[in-house]
Amino acid sequence: MAAENKRHEEHQYLEAIRDVLEYGEERDERTGVGTLALFGRMMRFSLRHQTFPLLTTKRTYWKGIALELLWFLSGSTDSKELEEKGVSIWKGNTSKEFLEERGLCHYERGEIGPGYGFQWRHFGAAYEGCKSDYSGKGVDQIAEAIDKIMKNPTDRRILVSAWNPPELTKMALPPCHYAFQFFVNVKTNELSCMMNQRSADMGLGVPFNIASYALLTHMVAHVTGLNAKELVHVLGDYHVYKSHIEPLREQLKREPHPFPKLNFKREVESIDDFQFEDFELLD
Repeated sequence: MAAENKRHEEHQYLEAIRDVLEYGEERDERTGVGTLALFGRMMRFSLRHQTFPLLTTKRTYWKGIALELLWFLSGSTDSKELEEKGVSIWKGNTSKEFLEERGLCHYERGEIGPGYGFQWRHFGAAYEGCKSDYSGKGVDQIAEAIDKIMKNPTDRRILVSAWNPPELTKMALPPCHYAFQFFVNVKTNELSCMMNQRSADMGLGVPFNIASYALLTHMVAHVTGLNAKELVHVLGDYHVYKSHIEPLREQLKREPHPFPKLNFKREVESIDDFQFEDFELLD
């Protein structure tokens, strides 16, 4: 009976929204829409037994989640590569108009600058545009993290940062999810990840971010011979856009369903060899 009555982990997300709607401070912000916001929260999602925390009380863009993560891992800074695969989530923030407002008039449409994947795979390299070859340049933080997991699993420095202060003005958007750290339980052979997010859009972004880092943790566990255990999601400024209030009130009426399972269709040895077709969501 205890297992049957266990509280669904999605309620952490739903309760965070309720708290923002009830107690959030009205704030002006970059987009001009306005938000209700609170500061500081943690959510924990089990990844054991292939569990995949894709939220069930709203539609979540699985294809976009997986393809964006693979794009980050490639180190690419050209979002047109995503558009060619039917994913346009970066289109608005890499339009010529948006880039010009950021003072990045010299960037091509679709160019994000040295953000996310560039920092993950080439931290410290001089950014020379989205067409340049950065092979062997900068610090490959992903490769270093995987190497530490394999060779020194109790290291407290298995950490990847996308927050590179001198480079922030060169990015179309400074990273919202700016750092993550891995922890290996050597007794149980399990891998956990803690992700830190400075700015958390509860309506659209956070469901995407939860699934993205759950997928990343499962992938890293797979290539290092571990089992995925837990995703810890730390929120800084977590907020609801005023235009999302009514849709979220509707979402709060829904009861969560069991999370799906994530299956890898083949054995993958390198983090760089994953393809979208390797992922399968069950149930």
